[in-house]
Amino acid sequence: MTVRERIEKLQEQMKKKDIQIYIVPTADYHQSEYVGEHFKARKFLTGFTGSAGTAVVLQDQAYLWTDGRYFIQAAQELKESGVVLQKMGEPEVPTIEEFLKKELTDQGVIGFDGRTVGVAKGQEYAEIAADKGGSVRYDLDLVDEIWEERPPLSEKPAFLLDIRYAGETVEKKLSRVRKAMEEQKADVLVITSLDDIGWLLNIRGNDVEYFPLLLSYAVVGKDRVDLYADERKFSGEILAHFQENHVKVYPYDDIYERMKRFTKDETVMLDPEQMNYALFSNLSGEVSKVQAENPILMMKAVKNPVEAENIRNAHIKDGIAHTKFMYWLKTTIGKERITELSASAKLEALRGMQEHFLGPSFGPICAYKEHAACAHYSSTPETNVELKTEGLFLTDTGGHYYEGSTDITRTVALGEITGEERRHFTTVVCGMLRLADARFLYGCSGMTLDYAAREPFWRQGINYNHGTGHGVGYLGNIHEPPANFHWKKVPGKSKYPALEVGMVITDEPGIYIEGSHGIRIENELMVAEGEKNEYGQFLHFEILTYVPIDLDAIDPGLMTEQEKQLLNDYHQKVYEKIGPHLTEEERTWLREYTRAI
Repeated sequence: MTVRERIEKLQEQMKKKDIQIYIVPTADYHQSEYVGEHFKARKFLTGFTGSAGTAVVLQDQAYLWTDGRYFIQAAQELKESGVVLQKMGEPEVPTIEEFLKKELTDQGVIGFDGRTVGVAKGQEYAEIAADKGGSVRYDLDLVDEIWEERPPLSEKPAFLLDIRYAGETVEKKLSRVRKAMEEQKADVLVITSLDDIGWLLNIRGNDVEYFPLLLSYAVVGKDRVDLYADERKFSGEILAHFQENHVKVYPYDDIYERMKRFTKDETVMLDPEQMNYALFSNLSGEVSKVQAENPILMMKAVKNPVEAENIRNAHIKDGIAHTKFMYWLKTTIGKERITELSASAKLEALRGMQEHFLGPSFGPICAYKEHAACAHYSSTPETNVELKTEGLFLTDTGGHYYEGSTDITRTVALGEITGEERRHFTTVVCGMLRLADARFLYGCSGMTLDYAAREPFWRQGINYNHGTGHGVGYLGNIHEPPANFHWKKVPGKSKYPALEVGMVITDEPGIYIEGSHGIRIENELMVAEGEKNEYGQFLHFEILTYVPIDLDAIDPGLMTEQEKQLLNDYHQKVYEKIGPHLTEEERTWLREYTRAI
């Protein structure tokens, strides 16, 4: 079926069930950022392949909302589909909620699969409908009714994360969580976020695209944990691990009936920002609820000393692979045919040569020239182009290792570049270096520090339409809340906690010129403790990523002496840490590409 035919079939189902507006988000049942193939309903319906977006279908029209990362990509992919693109945050573009208020008629019904919609959104939809004398139907998966060959739920096996990687036993983690429950006077804690369950029980899975996570729910009590997952995924070793830690396994979907069985004598703690609307709605109104942030969120974000040391080692491995890739690219371009996809495959193969490599940590972004202007471009056989000895090539990639997860972006000059490209490249590098060099008092958030990266851009009257950085999980979500760098609040979405020692966060400013080029440089940082004096506790960042920044694209004349020194100091460390792991030819090349400017 074409996109138009799929939407028409969905609209037929809507009319049969008297649904005026039907909403299809990009989500699984756990509010995950990336989802497995079974959950890609929005992609199936609209043809838009980006990782973020919401389809809103009326009985005679269809719309798609997405954010600034995907404006260019969405416009291209929605051509001929009849789906109207709504650019979130742009002037004159309504929010989904504003649109619903305008389009929903009196006594109209809004439909959605409540398992894929968060609590706050579901409640907001219900309020909008109630204001019109209407209602919501959250028990409808209408896309499933028209998706003839929908991929099944994953059946891939889970695996244990050894203590030498996790750094803390399940027993100790449960003790910390139960202490937080006691402070909230809660009898049980319901956890629905996959990375939090994986962290708590020191297990991982293969159920989410690019993320080693297990489809599961958990109910933590005072002396046991009930885990709702497919037991066939667990080896005898894992089941023994569960028994040792008083974890009992129940069928995955049984969680919905379990929610109905809580009584008024129990106080249930839950995080409404992580829970789906259907699950929340299954709780009896008589049940006492403590709605609070999942305590695991901050526990997990602050890496323990074992995790921190492992992460450093993971980045050395990744730095070796990526430096070898840059050497190969620089010395091979023009001598043999290289495309976006073949370059991506080469980089993954070099990572695969590193010990304990588990796979890519997200979908690779390998974008040449104007393709890189789309911040989250993903090359396909249809868009794949050959790299030439000119212009800029951007790679935003990462890897999962037992030692941790990585996320790195480099933009490389393949030959001649324009003066504008060189100025933009230098601006991006300066912004990245300035933020990495920040010194700040404890209590600062990522919002406080974001200006350090954007100042070189704003001085020129330019900007980039995405956050400067995000938290990174340890074999979990590559975009791990709550740590982030962003210059403004996003209502109902962003949190800006104080940065804590041990948090890992990316530093990735960029410039995107439609039809011409895109540039992004990204390193990972770890929050580190600095001096403590009469003014308070000072913090700074430890750089984790060690891969050269392409000097062929730098204009030193546009840099301050401080910025040049920061780049030189960084490159000296790159050579010291990565050079010993390279061949003699690669090391000679690296010495040239980390020379002082």
